[in-house]
Amino acid sequence: MNFEMTIDPDSFRAALGRFASGITVITSRRADGRDVGMTASAFCSLSLDPPLILVCVERSASLHPVLEIGLPFAVNILESSQEAISRRFAGTELDRFDGLGFSRGQTGAALLDDVLAHLECRIEMLHPGGDHTICVGRVEAMNVNRGLPLLYYRGGYAQLER
Repeated sequence: MNFEMTIDPDSFRAALGRFASGITVITSRRADGRDVGMTASAFCSLSLDPPLILVCVERSASLHPVLEIGLPFAVNILESSQEAISRRFAGTELDRFDGLGFSRGQTGAALLDDVLAHLECRIEMLHPGGDHTICVGRVEAMNVNRGLPLLYYRGGYAQLER
């Protein structure tokens, strides 16, 4: 049986929007010391042993070249009150880190203040995936805080009720 079906991009986006996802900010540090980061909702756990995660990064993102050369990165899982941070890292601001509270992790990546969790990772594998690269990261350090997640659902931000 051979299926040939044209998927309309708007309908596809609407269908995928029915899946609620958490929001992360992926951060890294270029070889010249400059911080880079981006908002990503295409993130999930992959393996407990070894501890692996995956994140999908658009090839045109400023973070992409850093990952391509294998520099470490951090996943910052956003808390429900951090919509402004998500928007900042999703936009085209030149210095997304200006005035933002963060510390340095063991890998040198920026760990944003007051997030639900930090996962510090080294590149395990990179795979092409359409207009994105699928990045598999090995978690080397992490910490977890209390709170509720910031969610993305049907093209907008959402929160769990307490």
